[in-house]
Amino acid sequence: MPHESRMSTRSLDPRAPWVISTHELGRRPGSMREMDLRLPAPEDLGVDMIGVPKGADVELDIRLEAVMEGVLVTGTARAPLRGECARCLDPVTSDVEVAFQELFFYSAEDAGEDDQVLDGFLLDLEPAFRDATVLALPLSPVCRDDCQGLCAECGARLADAGPDHGHEKFDVRWAALRGLVTDNDNDQEG
Repeated sequence: MPHESRMSTRSLDPRAPWVISTHELGRRPGSMREMDLRLPAPEDLGVDMIGVPKGADVELDIRLEAVMEGVLVTGTARAPLRGECARCLDPVTSDVEVAFQELFFYSAEDAGEDDQVLDGFLLDLEPAFRDATVLALPLSPVCRDDCQGLCAECGARLADAGPDHGHEKFDVRWAALRGLVTDNDNDQEG
């Protein structure tokens, strides 16, 4: 019994922004098509601290190549990032550029369990873009390399608090003895 692909159980909507038609390629190995696209970012594209905002413009440069088994998609994508610094929680903005490559098989019989399969002449680029982007995101983004973060005691931003910022530390086990020592006790001569 052949493996069932994750793409073979649903039909793609040709009007969906990330769905691309390969009809022009036919099934002629060696035929190629290049495309420059601007697509809206899908939702929930990120990790805890940073991600691509939903609907943000994603610029794609892709090449579709017909090969014996299916259509090979090679491309790069650029997208804006928004999040917060893992050290000080200030907003962080930057961009991400990722390269991706995915083979979309003509039939589920030729594909492995996790391989993508064409839906007629349609393919969905979103999973390949999503996988490449999430893997490229920093798990702990910082607003700048020398960010000092927050004070562990009071939560103040250390960059704003200054070099003399500190907190008196004492061992609570000795708290009962604190009142027993006075300045006069230290001045006694022996």
